[in-house]
Amino acid sequence: MKYLRIYILILMSVFLISCKQNRAEGRKIIVSPEMQGVTTPYGPKGITRNIIQDKKGNIWIAAFTGIFRYDGKSFTNIISNVSSARFFSVLEDRKGNLWFGSIGSGVYCYDGKSFQNFTTGDGLLNNEVTAIYEDNKGNIWFGVSGGASCYNGESFQNYVIDGNTMNEDGTGKTFAKRRSYAVNCIVEDKTGKFWFATGGNTFVYDGKTFTTVTNADGKAFKNVRSVIEDKKGAVWLGGAHGLWRYNGSTFTNFTHAFVGYIIEDKKGNIWTSSENADRQGWVLLRYDAKTLTDGRPVATEVKSGEKMIFGILEANDGRIWFGSLNGVYRYNGKDITDFKTNDSLQ
Repeated sequence: MKYLRIYILILMSVFLISCKQNRAEGRKIIVSPEMQGVTTPYGPKGITRNIIQDKKGNIWIAAFTGIFRYDGKSFTNIISNVSSARFFSVLEDRKGNLWFGSIGSGVYCYDGKSFQNFTTGDGLLNNEVTAIYEDNKGNIWFGVSGGASCYNGESFQNYVIDGNTMNEDGTGKTFAKRRSYAVNCIVEDKTGKFWFATGGNTFVYDGKTFTTVTNADGKAFKNVRSVIEDKKGAVWLGGAHGLWRYNGSTFTNFTHAFVGYIIEDKKGNIWTSSENADRQGWVLLRYDAKTLTDGRPVATEVKSGEKMIFGILEANDGRIWFGSLNGVYRYNGKDITDFKTNDSLQ
């Protein structure tokens, strides 16, 4: 009996040590007054990947020159004194924390006072974070090079792309280097299934199995960059095969041009960034909601002449923000502001 108690105590000790090792602590960075960031009257001047609006109405921009907060008057690069990484993705979670995904330095969580940096050393699958998503349970998902990581507030569960398949990893592996495919977008639909858009196949995950998404001809949707679910429950996919809508039974194609990003606005219009007809540049298009069901969609060209157009946001005031290779733009329904000079802030 004595030896049994000792054996149980040893097992409990091993278990507790193991749990502590698997817990993702992250490197904490306290923001002092002199680290509050650099404020300018203009926005980022380089590659601008993603844009969101927080609960307070601030605009947050993930750019290769930092993370910018726009308060309606000026731009502040809040991370300039914390990290020199290139930033790709941004999310505000339900608790008000902001998450910033970088290329090479993992992900940063910002609570308004301090940053917490999570990397492969904490269990993140890879340090190139291309997408961030919060699911209905409050878990934070990260699309990374090589697969995805799900953070439950304590530890990471990883999912690995293996050629044409994707599977849950039970070994705790991480990838120090860039892999062949990255997860570009993650969305949970109304049925609770997750859609993973990757540089390879597109997958639907029901919590147990990853299923490859294929068209009626049996061909897989490859290199999908953006997935959204609209107000009616239809799923839209944009990527190398163009723009597609899935109503639960059939896929409908709207264009074969390469599509980068998709959003649905308050009126039900679909906005995309995509290659133009001659593949010599990119355009920002608005598909009229009233024409999306009659087989003759009407697309209005809002912005052209850009070498690339990235993330799109409809702000609370209805204005459309979008990123490019040369910074950020805002469209008010008539005019486009580029935020490249002091005169832009009006």
